[in-house]
Amino acid sequence: MRMATVVEDVLAAVERAEAERLKCISVEKELELEFDLGNLAALDTNAPNVRDFRQNPEEFLRSLARDNTQLLINAIWKLPTERVQEVIVAKLPEPTTRIPREKALPKPRPPTRWEEFAKLKGIQKKKKTNLVWDEEKKEWRRRWGYKRANDETKEWVIEVPEKADPNEDQFTKRVKAKDERVAKNELNRLRNIARAQKIKVPGLGLTPTDQPSKTELGKAIHVAKSSTASVGKFQDKLPKEKELRNAGKKRKFQPLIGDFSAERQKQLELLKIMSSKKPKLDLTKAVNRQLREDDQEQAAKRKKMAKGRKGGKGHDRKSAMKQRGKRK
Repeated sequence: MRMATVVEDVLAAVERAEAERLKCISVEKELELEFDLGNLAALDTNAPNVRDFRQNPEEFLRSLARDNTQLLINAIWKLPTERVQEVIVAKLPEPTTRIPREKALPKPRPPTRWEEFAKLKGIQKKKKTNLVWDEEKKEWRRRWGYKRANDETKEWVIEVPEKADPNEDQFTKRVKAKDERVAKNELNRLRNIARAQKIKVPGLGLTPTDQPSKTELGKAIHVAKSSTASVGKFQDKLPKEKELRNAGKKRKFQPLIGDFSAERQKQLELLKIMSSKKPKLDLTKAVNRQLREDDQEQAAKRKKMAKGRKGGKGHDRKSAMKQRGKRK
């Protein structure tokens, strides 16, 4: 008998715990929410309780956000799921609501000269392996970088070619050739940047025929500085360098993740304006707008009267000339 009572108490405790758990995740609404699970969004069309909002707006908004978030999570759990790396992931459907972007769409990067040539000739890019067999060390080594395979810079002796000058230093020649390759690659990189910004540059190995102006030199310096990884943020200025005019200013947006208190204050002010009976009116802005419209009307009238006077004078002159001709 005592054993049965203990089992009943355990079952009752489990039922109470289950009821509390369901109570935490169950939310009742008069109208069902409209879900857009592709965007992880929910639209609540229920009318808000104005009395509760005016009594304690912060608690009301917190409770409303919690309930709607719980309904959204419940809807996500009803979607088909799959396991990815020991994590259960829900398969979201296609979004149904078109959400406007805060920032403009990024412009596509213009192709380089090599990419245009490869597309014209049908050259396919092949991925190379990072490891290469080193014949001298008899092991697999990196293709590039430190301790790479077949590193010619580590050779202590170089064979002189048959047609080369025997007195020429082959080590210095090899270093110079490498410096030239690096400089050529850097020039091509700068030319690609100039082509992307639609700036005319001379060809390889050519010099400009005309003397460049201060404006052109300033643009060249600006392009060279902005081509760094930091977009010229950490580049030192020249002694007499001036700021480039009409270089364009970057648009500033509100951060997506940041101070939530400021965002909450803005939303509360918006709700306060919407719930108030009297609309908020900026008298200074309204008066300035009316004065501007009056000035535009007066200017239009003066312009019209001036045109009429000019036309009248021309007509009088023509008639006087005709009368003189008749008299003669």
